[in-house]
Amino acid sequence: MTLTPLQERFILHWGEMGSRWGVNRTIGQIHALLYLSARPLHAEEISETLNVARSNVSTSLKELLSFGMVRVAHVLGDRRDHFEAQQDIWQVFRTVVEVRRRREIDPTLSMLRNELLAAPTSPEDERTLARLREVHDFLEVGTAWIAEMQRLEPATLMKLLKMGAKVQQLLRGADEISAAMPRP
Repeated sequence: MTLTPLQERFILHWGEMGSRWGVNRTIGQIHALLYLSARPLHAEEISETLNVARSNVSTSLKELLSFGMVRVAHVLGDRRDHFEAQQDIWQVFRTVVEVRRRREIDPTLSMLRNELLAAPTSPEDERTLARLREVHDFLEVGTAWIAEMQRLEPATLMKLLKMGAKVQQLLRGADEISAAMPRP
């Protein structure tokens, strides 16, 4: 498979972003290649196109499969497994959010719950527990909000996102008016 310069730039960038999102660069590049591809690709083709070791491709595909970011596709007349990426960008986003929640937020919430149930052993622990409670409460509200957003249809979510900027402007305007009003 020959890549255009635009495809190369996107694949390289997605790989870099992948490393910032907690996965290795190759996983990001393979996902980008499969996302852009007009047809399912087999591992050898991915390896050759990206100039990546076949073993690295195999390991990366397993991880992408476990995330639900790619799926196996069968091609008539070819016994090899082919792979295709989820094409719905909203579903990609939802999957990324869910994986990040499971990897990062859930373990933190579990630790915080356990610690908040423990009795403080020193006066300094009172302050520490208060801070931990703030983190816990923030993460609980945040994850509940994310769960609600994930239940929305993409069209509704897009409207909500666009409306968010207008609400911010409205609130900023109300704050400015309130600050300019004389106090009794």
